Amino acid sequence: MPPRSWLFVPGDSEKKLGKAMTTGAHAVIVDLEDAVAPSAKPQARVLARDWLAIHRQHVTENRPVARWVRINAIDTGLWRDDLAVVMAGAPDGVMLPKCEGPEQVRMIAAEIYELEQRNRLPNGATKILPLVSETAKSALTITSYVDAPMPRLAGLTWGAEDLSAVLGASRKRDASGAWTDAFRFIRAQCLLTAHAKGVWAIDTLHDDFRDEDGTRRAAESAKADGFTGMLAIHPSQVPVINAAFAPSEEELAEAHAIVALFSANPYAGTLQYNGRMVDQPHLRMAKQLLGIG
Repeated sequence: MPPRSWLFVPGDSEKKLGKAMTTGAHAVIVDLEDAVAPSAKPQARVLARDWLAIHRQHVTENRPVARWVRINAIDTGLWRDDLAVVMAGAPDGVMLPKCEGPEQVRMIAAEIYELEQRNRLPNGATKILPLVSETAKSALTITSYVDAPMPRLAGLTWGAEDLSAVLGASRKRDASGAWTDAFRFIRAQCLLTAHAKGVWAIDTLHDDFRDEDGTRRAAESAKADGFTGMLAIHPSQVPVINAAFAPSEEELAEAHAIVALFSANPYAGTLQYNGRMVDQPHLRMAKQLLGIG
């Protein structure tokens, strides 16, 4: 099952790192980028490495917690130093901010390959999650991920804050609370490309963590639109996101019924269920919901 909640935790905060595994987040992202001042980055790398090593194979709610690290962007020149330290902690994945296309993913992948060998980690164990929207160029390269061979690619996600600064935009949402055109376009591209590629589609965070209703609406919309999970900026958002993405009893019952229906009719392409027609896409969705192959 894909992680539903992805919680950012500052890499330079021992206190917050110490509490990360008690939040219920399905994936914890130790942040070495925006949350950490330049002078604190060397120590943050060490803290991140040690935290990753301590929490290998950590399980909560009967599922493993994914351990990720957000490194610094390619153009900072800091990313190699980040990887050189944190890979010793065997992260499950690396988030690449301000990613400007598949070539940068491949650049990171090549470095990760060398470091997996050096640290005696299984080849291909470390996945990559690019943030595909934080510059104008990165936003325009989203569809290029569809056909690019990237075996480490776990998913796609996006963010609005950095891009709004790059654009000089004075707003990201309109008076009704809906994303304005540029951000809505990016969100849709991220969602469609992830599904075309067969990887996770992870929606951006709700930036006001005190606004529980806003977080709930955003998470419910993300699930309804087809995202597999959502970023979180504060632990208080985690249970809200998990609840929003959890399948309802009715959804589970229908999924079981559809799987059973096709199992009883293995050669059928289309079948009738509760007065409507269901076909192979419905079966795939039901199996995905149930976490079966």
